[in-house]
Amino acid sequence: MEGKRISVLMETEGTYPYAGGGVSTWCDILASELSQVDFYVYAITGTPTFKLKYSVPKNVRKIQQIPLWGMIEPSEYILPDVPFSEVYLRRKQTTEEIIEKKFIPNFRKLIQQIFSPDEQYVLLAGVFHQMYHYFLIYDYKETFRSKIVWETFKKEVMEYYYDRRQDQEIPSLFDITTTMRWLYFYLMGIHAPIPETDVTHATIAGFSGLASIISKLEYGTPMIVTDHGVFVRERYIAISNADFTFFSKKFLMNLSIIVSKLCYTFADQVSPVANFNIRWEKLFGADIKKIKTIYNGIDPGIFVPKRKPEKWRGRPTVVAAAHVMPLKDIETMIRSCAHVRKTIPDVKYIVYGSLEVAPDYVQECRDLIKELNLEENFELGGFHNKPTEIYNEGDISVLSSISEGFPYTVLESMSCGRPVVATDVGGVKEALTGYGVIVKPRDAEALGDGVIKLLQNNEYRQYLGRLAREQVLLKFQLSNSIDYYWESYQRLSQRKKKLSRKLKPISNRTLLKLLEEVSLADAWSESSVEKERLVN
Repeated sequence: MEGKRISVLMETEGTYPYAGGGVSTWCDILASELSQVDFYVYAITGTPTFKLKYSVPKNVRKIQQIPLWGMIEPSEYILPDVPFSEVYLRRKQTTEEIIEKKFIPNFRKLIQQIFSPDEQYVLLAGVFHQMYHYFLIYDYKETFRSKIVWETFKKEVMEYYYDRRQDQEIPSLFDITTTMRWLYFYLMGIHAPIPETDVTHATIAGFSGLASIISKLEYGTPMIVTDHGVFVRERYIAISNADFTFFSKKFLMNLSIIVSKLCYTFADQVSPVANFNIRWEKLFGADIKKIKTIYNGIDPGIFVPKRKPEKWRGRPTVVAAAHVMPLKDIETMIRSCAHVRKTIPDVKYIVYGSLEVAPDYVQECRDLIKELNLEENFELGGFHNKPTEIYNEGDISVLSSISEGFPYTVLESMSCGRPVVATDVGGVKEALTGYGVIVKPRDAEALGDGVIKLLQNNEYRQYLGRLAREQVLLKFQLSNSIDYYWESYQRLSQRKKKLSRKLKPISNRTLLKLLEEVSLADAWSESSVEKERLVN
């Protein structure tokens, strides 16, 4: 890989470099392998107490952590390089008069769009851009805690519901307070300094991607969005299962959809890690001409087949690499173990993954293991410090998720010659068809039947294992994935355009012109799409 150094703003959300998991692994590989790229990481986390989980390479020039909550003074973490004297000055000059004149007009447009989303949502990009400029001068916390912001929010909410005579849905004071707090938290990153780079790369079409949109309007920076899981789909799952009122769910879902649509609309390239995601991307605003699937890849020289450790030889063993959290549906995996035990009494399941992501769910899983008397058959193994050895501990591996992108765990197991029994979610089918067993999500009996099928037929299991590794060597090598991203960075960095209105709020007319000339200009040519189709 030759060429000049390229700078990339990598935007993450709950992943790299503060948490483990597939997306974080992908980020770490990308940063480590593309040593000729200077990465600036814009990382949204939960609280400021998160510590680095990765030893970042030298070409990661800076990490901007953006905690969403757990802070008394956001500026302490969001503006670490800004002297206290300047922070104090910003706070002092953030008066009610300034807020009413410079912030409220944009704030009102945002609230109205959240409650009544329409095709004009695209103009919210300009709203966010103007808010970014506002917070370069004025204080974030002081603005949101002001009386006029609260009164404006409350007024817009109540007018919306009374005007539409939705008496049965009129929100309570608690609802309004809760959603106002959410807005304060989720927009936290909008007042973080955004460095000028050659390219921006949002690793999810979510709130972290607002930095890309602002950078495009501020500097003319081309933008890539990579979809692992689909942000909107996973928000639907999480929000629908949450203990919120209808009003709160609708507010949070609408806000999430708007942000995701903006990311897809303003992206110059949308790169799902599996073709499965394309249907969602098109539904929420991505132009098909800008979509280029780039599959995840692994190093088959690291994930290699080995004999089972002596400890597990002679015992039918199933392994899983997964954080113990609801999205991984470990409860269904546990129930599948109970089903398998009826046929294979000494079966052993071992799940390697964090037990800290969702402690309440971990306890629910432990309770279920005890309830089904599976203490000798099912083990929550916790963190494994040698991930390349996980799959070789078992005869097969299993994945029970209800949502995935294109999981590394499937590829890693295939590379180790261990066939996989997995749920039909995300891009799993694209990797596993013909090389493993695919079942419906949340079907413990079907999952268990797949496990039984492979454990009881040694010859078939070994045959699938050989085919699986050959498929990884043919199609899912790390070098292929890295080359595609390097080519994308090079091409987009050469097309970067400066805006004539740099450092000035952008008008709606200029915004729409920019969207037409810059965002859509990088559509993939038919030859590029055809070439990619043939390669894949």
